Amino acid sequence: MDIIIEGIKQAFILIFTLDPEVMGITWLSLKISGTATIISMVLGVSTGTAVALTRFPGRRIVISLINTGMGLPPVVVGLFVTVFLWRNGPLGFLEILYTPASIILAQAVIATPIVMGISLAAMQNLPPGLRLQILALGATRIQMVWMLIKEARLPLLSAIMAGFGGVISEVGASIMVGGNIKGYTRVLTTATVMETGKGNFDIAMALGIILLVLAFIINSILTYVQQRERPR
Repeated sequence: MDIIIEGIKQAFILIFTLDPEVMGITWLSLKISGTATIISMVLGVSTGTAVALTRFPGRRIVISLINTGMGLPPVVVGLFVTVFLWRNGPLGFLEILYTPASIILAQAVIATPIVMGISLAAMQNLPPGLRLQILALGATRIQMVWMLIKEARLPLLSAIMAGFGGVISEVGASIMVGGNIKGYTRVLTTATVMETGKGNFDIAMALGIILLVLAFIINSILTYVQQRERPR
């Protein structure tokens, strides 16, 4: 209990004194996870919508792969991204291993199937005849897809929140591809693991609390937007 109280106290001290290192780590965490979430939103919503609205051979297999991807272990993602970005790997020429870009890539790989799977389910849950009604009113196929996305905007926002939650709290892949380099690739989760390993439980607790507060603020904003759009 004393560790928790000391951690809360330390968290407030670090926040209100605007500790440069902690603020830098917090900003980097937000920038990396935010960018990865935006990438996953674009790829996940578009692909999930395309799979939901089209019929093609092997569609059920593709849906099964998407659903399986929603549970991808972060360490496995970190392993494969590291291998691909290694100097002798297929993408080694990019030379982005142990940089923030590599963490963004790994987190995007983790979040995209999550957003894709929820988007797919959201589009499939729309009334079956809605597409025909929209087309019957003279809309083009692009307009029809856009109207369907607007109709499913509430669960799609949930997909984005789930994707963000999956990456802001991720640690395994971030350490493997980023290296936890101070002032460069160290984010809140990896810093918490490091401080815990060093026995600095108060600082680790403080970083954990800051991470929770950050996740709460971002999800509160998204929830506000979602609930404001809710039909009355």
